[in-house]
Amino acid sequence: MRPKVMWHLLRRYMASRLHSLRMGGYLFSGSQAPQLSPALMRALGQKCPNLQRLCLHVANLSMVPIASLPCTLRTLELHSCEISMAWLHKEQDPTVLPLLERIVLDRVPAFRDEHLQGLTRFRALRSLVLGGTYRVTETGLDMGLQELNYLQRLEVLGCTLSADSTLLAISRHLRDVRKIRLTVRGLSAPGLSVLEGMPALESLCLLGPLVTPEMPSPQEILASCLTMPKLRVLELQGLGWEGQEAERILSKGLPHCMVIVRALPKESMDWWM
Repeated sequence: MRPKVMWHLLRRYMASRLHSLRMGGYLFSGSQAPQLSPALMRALGQKCPNLQRLCLHVANLSMVPIASLPCTLRTLELHSCEISMAWLHKEQDPTVLPLLERIVLDRVPAFRDEHLQGLTRFRALRSLVLGGTYRVTETGLDMGLQELNYLQRLEVLGCTLSADSTLLAISRHLRDVRKIRLTVRGLSAPGLSVLEGMPALESLCLLGPLVTPEMPSPQEILASCLTMPKLRVLELQGLGWEGQEAERILSKGLPHCMVIVRALPKESMDWWM
C-alpha cells in the first residue's frame, strides 16, 4: 500500500482500538518506489496508543530510525526488510521500545553480529526468532546470547550456523530458556547432549530436512530428553520419521511429553508460526 493511502487510513479509520497491524513495503520495486517514513511511524504511535504488534514485510527501513516506531509495541516482526547498520546499534537510546517482548527477524539480509548485540538494550525481550539471518556468526551468537541471558524462547531457523554451535551457546548462557526451535543442520548426538539437565526447558522443536549421518538416533534423542526435568513437548518436523519406528520409540519413552512427529508444512518458509 502506498504511503499516501496509508496516511488516509490512519487519519480516517485507525484509532486506539487497533492492537495489531501488518504492513507491506516496496523494497523490490526500484529506487523510485514510495517508502515508509519516520513521520508515518510516529503518527501511527500517536493515533494508535494501544498498538502492540507491528509486522513489516518487504520494507526499506534504512531511513526509518527504530526510535520512530510506536513505543507501545510488544511484538515487532521484520520479514524481508532492509535495515541500516545503525538501526540496532548498541549505543543508541536504551529507552526505545521499552515494552518489546518479542522480535522476529526473518530474511533480513543486513542483520549481523553487531545488530544481535544491539538487542541487549531491550530489557523486556523474552522471545527472539532468527530466520535466514546468514550474516550472524557462531562467535557473534555466543557473544549476543551471553548478554541476552534473560531470553525464554529462541528460534534459529535456516541460518548458516550449525545446530551444535547454537545449542552450545544456549547451554552456556540461556539456562532459563523454556522453548528452543531450530533446524537440524549440523546436529550430532554430542551436540544435543549439551542440553541435558536444562532446568527450565519445556519445549524442544527440531526441524529438517537436512538430515546428516551425524544426526542423533531416536534412542539418543530419547536419552537426552529424559534428563530435562520440565520437558513437556518434543516436536520433530521434516525428518521423515512420521509413522516410523522412531515415532513409537519416542512416544513410548516419553509418556509425560507431547511427542509430535510430522512432515514440514507446505508453507515451511513461515518458520515463525
